[in-house]
Amino acid sequence: MRSLAYIIIGTFLGVVLYKSEAASWFRIYEMFQLDSFHMYGIIGSALAVGIVLVQWIKKSKTKSFFGEVINIQDKEKSFARYILGGTMFGLGWALAGACPGPIYILVGAGYWPIILVLMGAILGAFVYGIVRSKLPH
Repeated sequence: MRSLAYIIIGTFLGVVLYKSEAASWFRIYEMFQLDSFHMYGIIGSALAVGIVLVQWIKKSKTKSFFGEVINIQDKEKSFARYILGGTMFGLGWALAGACPGPIYILVGAGYWPIILVLMGAILGAFVYGIVRSKLPH
């Protein structure tokens, strides 16, 4: 049952991101060229909504759809790890023209060359799993 709920929510999110052009390579290119506010508006509004919802969930002891109390752990504060990780993520996003979520959306939309990017992302996650214990966390 949980898998079905995740598939429905993921499909809805994919349609919303595709229709809002958040998965569009052209929009992502515009963002990195600082030519358009479109993507910054989407990311900024998602960030604002996320901050409000996370704070509300933490304070109200909200339960999930499945009746479990949602427990959000505080993150360890570390400047270097976020700068390094954010830089790597941003460079990958700029080179591929898609961040992880839109990769699946673009495959679903029939943009077959993005499968190479998907394979690279899976390989990168696999390599991270191998070297994770040697990295500063």
